[in-house]
Amino acid sequence: MTDRILAGKVALVTGAGRPKGIGEACALRLAAMGAHVVVGDLPARRRDLEIPGLVETAHDMSHLKSLESELGGFGPSALAIGLDVTDGEQCGKAVAVTVEKFGRLDILVNNAGTAVGAGPFMELSQQAWDLSWAVNVRGMVDLIRAAIPHMRTQGGGSIINVSSLLGLGAVAGYAGYTTTKFAVVGLTKAVAAEFGPDRIRCNAVCPGMIATMMGESEAAMIAAEHGISVDEAKQSMAAPAALKRLGEAGDVADVVSFLASDAARFITGAAIPVTGGMPNGL
Repeated sequence: MTDRILAGKVALVTGAGRPKGIGEACALRLAAMGAHVVVGDLPARRRDLEIPGLVETAHDMSHLKSLESELGGFGPSALAIGLDVTDGEQCGKAVAVTVEKFGRLDILVNNAGTAVGAGPFMELSQQAWDLSWAVNVRGMVDLIRAAIPHMRTQGGGSIINVSSLLGLGAVAGYAGYTTTKFAVVGLTKAVAAEFGPDRIRCNAVCPGMIATMMGESEAAMIAAEHGISVDEAKQSMAAPAALKRLGEAGDVADVVSFLASDAARFITGAAIPVTGGMPNGL
């Protein structure tokens, strides 16, 4: 993809506060392509969104501020903001701050998500269902609702929602998570259908097994459980995929940056697997 093809564009990326994460990789790729980038994530730890030993939330703004500096090294300006997507007021403010600083919003990457909805159907608590919905779906809705008027006024934009392989098919033991990730795909298609006449495109990416911090933790847990090395655990995780490897956050960022660009100007309403050929379940 041509360098700097997003020069002059403005992007907001949520869920960007974790090292090795998809949000971080997307922000870096968009900045490298010339976009001004606003990155948001939780300003303080939320233990109710964590899975002990597997998923932690951002503890503070320190990594996000470091990312802001790194993004600025590409030339365009960057800004880090605290953002809890379960708070509709904060979602609206994030868009408003972006437009106030840069004058427009061309690209919205809805990456913030939680895995608290993973687990057997009959064992999931009401809190897990509610939090999964609040983060994975309602937060996206609130951000899209805030972004649409600005994108309409300026003549278009690109919204990219991060769903999952489990937004395309189901496997046992991920009831709440799967439900919300399917909803993300439905939301994506509904927005694409309604706002296409405004030249607003909306697409979803559906990552498979990606070697984020959560993926590394999962490999370590599998290794300990089965008495194998971490590398062997990763190989077992990747075995169902046609390409026989785990994905990297950059693999997802490549697709997101394509969808953000004019190279994808005739693509909307798509849910694109970024899985290395991993089967998507039932």
